[in-house]
Amino acid sequence: MIGDIRVCFIGDSFVQGVGDPEHRGWVGRVLEATGGDVTAFNLGIRRNTSEDVLRRCRLEMLPRTLPGGDNRLVVSVGSNDTMHEDGTVRVDPARSVGNVASILDDCRRDAISPLVVGPPPVVDAGEEHLRRTAELADAMAALCRARHVPFIATTLELAGDPIWTREAMAGDGAHPGSAGYRRLAELVLAGQWHDWITRAHSPVRPSGSSPGTPTQR
Repeated sequence: MIGDIRVCFIGDSFVQGVGDPEHRGWVGRVLEATGGDVTAFNLGIRRNTSEDVLRRCRLEMLPRTLPGGDNRLVVSVGSNDTMHEDGTVRVDPARSVGNVASILDDCRRDAISPLVVGPPPVVDAGEEHLRRTAELADAMAALCRARHVPFIATTLELAGDPIWTREAMAGDGAHPGSAGYRRLAELVLAGQWHDWITRAHSPVRPSGSSPGTPTQR
């Protein structure tokens, strides 16, 4: 039984569900399969890197939380971080991991329960981009293990999925259609999603902390 939960989903175009003609993406499908009294907010923005998401996360998340309530955050970033732009990656891998760590730090301070979904692959970006994204996903997974935060891997799982790759190449080379997003939703649902969303979350902040006013980074 799922009680009154507020969940913010934040990240890039994959979170936003770009390319899905049904306009549900993986977020909508996961919520549909979850049921219960869940109030959800999709805060995905196309081309956002972990740097962009860190900058706006707390500003956008806190007004959508319920004081003293069961507040959650799902964050998925990294596919844009590892893209080459002007001869280099958009965000250095160590900085990407540090950005996710800062988001998790904010969650702990604000008594918000986080879950991290790994970066999906960009099919037409080539093998080097896939390698960089997979390495970043591994580093994010290690960070989450150290913080006891659920992490759901998607990068290599989708890179080898014929439905995801076929739909992405039939579209803009990055974003799948409905069936591809269904595959991503299945990965999330088969991962730690159920245990995380049904686990009681105690809205107790660490001693000496308070939600405060979100500040621009």
